[in-house]
Amino acid sequence: MSEHYYSRKPSTESNPAKWQSELKGNSIRFKTDTGVFSKKEVDFGSRLLIETFGLNKADGLILDVGCGYGPIGLSLAKAYPGATVHMVDVNERAIMLAEENAAENKIDNVKIYESDRLTGVEEKGFDAILTNPPIRAGKKVVHDIFEQSFLHLAEGGELWVVIQKKQGAPSALEKMKELFGEVGIAAKSKGYFIIKSVKC
Repeated sequence: MSEHYYSRKPSTESNPAKWQSELKGNSIRFKTDTGVFSKKEVDFGSRLLIETFGLNKADGLILDVGCGYGPIGLSLAKAYPGATVHMVDVNERAIMLAEENAAENKIDNVKIYESDRLTGVEEKGFDAILTNPPIRAGKKVVHDIFEQSFLHLAEGGELWVVIQKKQGAPSALEKMKELFGEVGIAAKSKGYFIIKSVKC
């Protein structure tokens, strides 16, 4: 069976890399490794999501689903120091890296833990949930994330998703409209869509 970045325990030999990136006006240092998504740089889709997103409450509660080594969650925690950011992933190596990266950058307004989709997330009432979903895990996994996100959002809470048009943006738009009653495209660039729905 081939291994993917959404495997729980990557068995590929560790080969760490370190670099830094400018995200939402802050320089953040990252340690990455084999067996995690986008090891060599913050991928374009995640970067577009980070730069497009805006938090409505200074002390908001944010959830990053499929956090990987932490670019989305950590950059938002740094940009919104009054917020609390939960970061979850199924990949144990990714979780360890996200914890190391939080410590390295002295970002302490985060809670990082393992969860398959949102099944390990006990907190409810999130003001915003963001995800760059694991498209290769299949449509069911992606749609599970949308459905579970709806249940974990506060009234007025927002789900933000980045997805490529060729990798299922039309299907994502349809599913989010079905769940939320409305859906909008917050940004488009290079075939990537930033899709947003609000829980009313």
